[in-house]
Amino acid sequence: MAGLARSASGLAELAVLPMFVLLSLAGCGPSQANYADADWTSHNGGHGESAYSGLDEIAAVNAGRIGLAWSLDLDGEQTLEATPLAVEGILYFTGGTSKVYAVNGPSGKLLWTYDPEIHKHRPDHQRLIFPVNRGAAWWAGKVYAGTIDGRLIALDGKTGRLIWSVDTVMQGSRQTITGAPRAFGGKIVIGNGGADRNARGYVTAYDADSGRQLWRFHTVPGDPAEDGDDTAMRMAAKTWSAGHWRSSGGGGTVWDSMTYDPLLNRLYIGVGNGGPYNPATRSPGNGDNLFLASIVALDADSGKYVWHYQVNPREAWDYKATTNMVAATLTIGGKSRDVLMQAPTNGFFYVLDRQTGKLLSAEKLGKVTWASHIDLKTGRPVELPGIRYDKGPADIWPSPYGAHNWQTMSYSPQTGLVYIPYMQLGARYSAQPAVGADGKILPLGGVSISPLIRDREDGRGALVAWDPQEQKIRWKVQHASLWNGGTMATAGGLVFQGDADGNFAAFDARDGRRLWNFRAGLGIVAAPVTFEASGRQYVSVLVGYGGATTLWPDIVNRGWKYGLQPRRLLTFALDGKAKLPRTPPPDRTVRALDDPKLKIDPILAAEGTALYGNECVTCHGGGLRSAGAPGPDLRESGIALDVGALTTLLRGGALAANGMPRFTELTDRQILGLYMYIRAGARTAGDPVLNEGRKM
Repeated sequence: MAGLARSASGLAELAVLPMFVLLSLAGCGPSQANYADADWTSHNGGHGESAYSGLDEIAAVNAGRIGLAWSLDLDGEQTLEATPLAVEGILYFTGGTSKVYAVNGPSGKLLWTYDPEIHKHRPDHQRLIFPVNRGAAWWAGKVYAGTIDGRLIALDGKTGRLIWSVDTVMQGSRQTITGAPRAFGGKIVIGNGGADRNARGYVTAYDADSGRQLWRFHTVPGDPAEDGDDTAMRMAAKTWSAGHWRSSGGGGTVWDSMTYDPLLNRLYIGVGNGGPYNPATRSPGNGDNLFLASIVALDADSGKYVWHYQVNPREAWDYKATTNMVAATLTIGGKSRDVLMQAPTNGFFYVLDRQTGKLLSAEKLGKVTWASHIDLKTGRPVELPGIRYDKGPADIWPSPYGAHNWQTMSYSPQTGLVYIPYMQLGARYSAQPAVGADGKILPLGGVSISPLIRDREDGRGALVAWDPQEQKIRWKVQHASLWNGGTMATAGGLVFQGDADGNFAAFDARDGRRLWNFRAGLGIVAAPVTFEASGRQYVSVLVGYGGATTLWPDIVNRGWKYGLQPRRLLTFALDGKAKLPRTPPPDRTVRALDDPKLKIDPILAAEGTALYGNECVTCHGGGLRSAGAPGPDLRESGIALDVGALTTLLRGGALAANGMPRFTELTDRQILGLYMYIRAGARTAGDPVLNEGRKM
C-alpha cells in the first residue's frame, strides 16, 4: 500500500517515503506531513491543505466493491460542515453548535462528546451566524476546536476532558468562530468571522499546552494610536480613508482558510470581504483597502507580515480569499516552483510563488463577468465597466456564493489536477439597501443582492478537474444542484465528493467517470476523509445539508426539511456490508398552519419582514422557506401560531440548548410584527391545514 508508514508512536519511517510527498520536519509534530496517509491529522489532511491521501487500497480498479462499513446517527445535529480528523483509528469532528465528538473509526462506537454549551457562555452569539463548525485540530494528544461564541478550547484526546479554554474575541464582540483551528510547531492558530457585521479581522496564535497568547495579526488597520509602530498596519492604513475605523471595523475576517508551510516556516492566511461591502460607505475615496480579499504570508513564529497578494482591490461584492489554499510544487516554464494555489470566490484560479507572493498565473474557472482578465505584470484584475454599482444596479457573475466557496478543493500530485466544487450563479448588486418579503433580495453589509439565473448552468454546481499548470479545465461533472460538498483525492486514483441531492460518489481522477455512488439519504456539504486502521482503509463523511442554503432557498431547495432526515457520520470500506437505516425522502410540501379568524395587519407584517431578515433568516430561511435550514419552517410551527407562545419562547430562551436563541430585548410590537409576518406567509403558502404539521 502506498503511503507513509508509522510506528505506534506516530513517527515517520522516512525510508518508505514516496517521492511525491513533500515533507519537512521543521516545525512539524509527529504524524504531521504535507499529504495525509494512515492518519488524517490536519483539517485538509496535512499542512499543504491538499486534501490528498497516499492510501491506495481503495482504488479506481475496485471502486465497485466499496460498501458501507457503519453509520452513526448524530441526534440533535442539523448542518454538518466539518471534515473529521483521524488519529490512530479515532475520528474527531465537530457539530453545528461546536460540540466535539470522538468515534472509533473501525467500529463506529461513540467514545465521548464535549458540549461547550454556547447558549450559556455568550447566548447572543447564537444569533450572529449559521450554526456551523468546520472541524477540529490535533496536536500532541489534544483536540482543539473553536466555538461559535469565540472561544478556543483544548480537550484531552482520550477522554474529552476540558484542559483549557480561552476567549479569542473581546467581551461584547459580535465576532464568531466557525472555522477549524490549525496546529503546528506547538501553536494553535484560529481566526474568526464577523465581517458581515463590520468586525475587524485578525488571527491569533496560542501555546498548544497552556492556551497562552503568542501573537496576533490584524488584517485591516484600526486606530493608529493602538496600532502603534506596526509596519504592516501603517502600510495598510495608506490604502484606507482617514478615520475609517471610527465607524466600521472594516471586515477582513479570517474565518476559514489557513495553510502552514514547514519549508519556509510561514503561515498563509485567507482574508475575507469588507464590512460594509460598499467601499464608498466603508472607506470613502480611493484606496485598495488592504488586506481585504487577500492572501497574506506571515512568519509562523512571530506572526509578522512577510508578503501579500490581493485578489480584489477595494473589495465591493462580498468576494473573499477564504477558500482553502494548497501548497504544492509545480513545473512552470520548465522550472520547479514551490507554489500556493487558490480558487477564491471571485471565479479565477490563482497560482502564486510561495517564496515571494508573485503571481504566476490566473485564469477564469467558468462564468466570470466582473473582470476581463488578471494583468500578470501588475497582478491586478482588469475590471469591466459598471461593476461597482455606483451609478446603478450591476449584474455580475459570480454571486457572493462564489464560483468556489469554503467547500474543500483537493490536489492530486499523482494526476497534477485540482478538483474544485464549482458553482455558477450571478447576482444583481445595488447600493440601495432593501428587504424583499419573498426572500430573494437580501441586505448584506448595506448592499442589496438578488440572485440571477440567465442560462441553463446558472444555479447549478459541478465538479471541475483543473490543470494548474496549463490553467484550464481537464474534465467536468455537472451537478443538478448548486451547493455541494468538498472533495478528497487519493493515491488510488479516485476523487470523492458528496452533493446536495444526497449522492456520495467516487470519480476516476483521470477522466471524471463516476465509478461508484451511494445514496446517503440527505444532502452533503462536508468533505470526506480517508484513513487506515488495523491494515484496512476507510472513507468517512458527515451527512448534514445546510449552511448558506438559508439565504436563497428557491435556488438551493432540495427538500431537506428540519427534523426529517437523520444527520449521520458514514464510514465505508471495501466489501462493507452494513445497511443504511431507513431515511425519509425529501419533502418540499409546506404544511402551513393558519387561524382563519386572524386579521393580518399589513403595517405590522411589513415591520416583521425587516426583523425576520435581520434576526431569523440564517436559521429559518429566506422568505420563511427553510430549505436545508437548521431550524424549522415557521409557517408549520404550532408555537408561531400563537403570539403568546411565541413571545414566551423568544424572551425565555427555553430552546437555547437546541440552538434557538433568546431575544430578551424584543418589544411587544416587534414580536407582534414578526407574528404577523409569519401568519401572512403561512396564509399564502398554499392550502393551509389547521392543526397539522410538526411542532417547532
